This record gives sequence, C-alpha cells and structure tokens, in this order.
Amino acid sequence: MLQACLNGSRDSAFHAYTPLTPARLAADAAAVIAAGASELHLHPRDPSGAETLEAAHVAAAIEAIRARVPGVPIGLSTHAGIAPGGTGRLKAMKTWQVLPDYVSVNLIEEDAPEMIALCLARGIGVEAGLWSVADAERFTALPEAKQCLRILIEINEQDVEEGLAVAAAIRKVLARASLDVPVLQHGLDASVWPLYQDALMRGLDGRIGLEDGKHLPDGSEAQDNAALIKAAFRLARVPPNLPPDAVPPLAG
Repeated sequence: MLQACLNGSRDSAFHAYTPLTPARLAADAAAVIAAGASELHLHPRDPSGAETLEAAHVAAAIEAIRARVPGVPIGLSTHAGIAPGGTGRLKAMKTWQVLPDYVSVNLIEEDAPEMIALCLARGIGVEAGLWSVADAERFTALPEAKQCLRILIEINEQDVEEGLAVAAAIRKVLARASLDVPVLQHGLDASVWPLYQDALMRGLDGRIGLEDGKHLPDGSEAQDNAALIKAAFRLARVPPNLPPDAVPPLAG
C-alpha cells in the first residue's frame, strides 16, 4: 500500500503546490489517487493556513475530498502542536461529527494512550507513530496495540545509515511483540527515498508526499504530490541494489 501524505506542517514557502484549503486538498487527492496512491494522510488547515483539529475545518477538508474521491481512506494527524494543542486536541476531537477513517498518533507524546483510546471508542482507526525504540516499547505494552489499524515507523534522522539502523531496531521490538498489525515505514527529507526503498525490499507499506519531502529520487524538485507518487511507482520497478538515480524517466 502506498499512502500519499499531502501537506503535513509544510506551507507554500516550502513548495508552491502544497495543498492547504479544502478545494486544493480535494484536487490534490484526486491527482495522487489517479497516480496510484491507495490512501491519504493530511493536516486540515484553518483559513489562516494553520493546522487545526477544530470540527468545522476537519469536516470541510474531509467532505471536499470525499466528494472528489469517494471511498478512498482518509487519515489525519493528531500531533501535539496542532491547534488547539495539548489536551485541547482530545476535547476538539470529541466534537467531530464528520470522522476520518483513521488518525495517526505519535507515541512520543504523553497523551498518546488517551488519544488511542478515544479514537478506537469512536470507531476511528489508529496509526501508531513510532519514532524510536522507546516509542515501540511503549506501544507494544499498550493493551490496545493489537487493535490498531497500522504501525508507522517514522524516521526523522537525516543521516541515512542512522535512520536505517533506527528503523531496524524498531522492527526488532515489533517482531518480539508479534502483534500481527500492518507496518508502514517512511522517512523525512534526506531519508525519504532510502527508507522507501528499504520498505519495498521488506514488503512493508510506504508513504510519499510533500509532508515528507519535495525532491524526486534524482534530487530534483517534484512538480507536485502526484509527481512524487509516480516516482515512487517507478522506483518500485527498479531492483533494490540500484541507486535512486537509476530510476527511468517518466514517459510523457
């Protein structure tokens, strides 16, 4: 499964085609699904462009996307920095009337267990975000661990070898726990394509999009999210021992 992460905390200063409004998110969603992505991950924004979990803005984003790509699973971030922030996030989420299919929850955050419990109780799938071995150990000890939709191995390290080593260490913790929960592995900026190739080699799900990075495997800047998704599928056809710049150019 290849998930498209449309915007994250990025803005137009990062990339001109970062989608922020419901209309832009919907158009981008249609483009990445047409390019081959299976699911979506996004950060709704308020009219100022700030990330938010307020019910009205969440509903606007989800409804716009579902109108363009009905039936496509939509996931949202719940990270602690999103307005209203801290425990206010849980209060805001309790008021949601239009629900996403799933949310991502970072195990590094203090209220992660409460966030997971709230979402499961509301019938919202949970992607458990693990940044470190400590996160993995905390997650596997939770009684709700096996109820989660997916585990995200999220590598923030910018040294590629270090990032691959952290991912391997997290996978070892998960293997010992025998949770039988699908795993998605992804990197950030410098580690995007190496971690994606590693995920391909191991049969794990992947994630690509402007939230994680704006560059193509050859180092050039992608035109938009759809171009990144197309590059991911081209890369999937290249044997793992070849470097990223060996990816053939996109026809047309």
